Amino acid sequence: MSTTAATAVPTGTWNVDPAHSSVEFRVKHLGSPRVTARFREFEGTMEMRGNLASSGARRVVKAASIDTNEPQRDEHLRSPDFFDVEDYPDITFESTRSCAATST
Repeated sequence: MSTTAATAVPTGTWNVDPAHSSVEFRVKHLGSPRVTARFREFEGTMEMRGNLASSGARRVVKAASIDTNEPQRDEHLRSPDFFDVEDYPDITFESTRSCAATST
């Protein structure tokens, strides 16, 4: 029988390190090759507290920073057809509950 010790994350505020992080997605549409898109501008924090249930995370992505290596496609993605960056410049993700396991 073996046991694994859990490593606790120290309490405090942790910031996303853009040099070691990325925000991206891949899409395949109608049999076309898969397209990878990256957002070049983003930030985020994680608030770790002694109790995981009271911890939280927040990420903000600048929608206009989309990059698919195809400028014409990027402009279309920035348009009202998709991200509508004029009206919605930020894409925000914020935790609303803990990721802690619960018993049922």
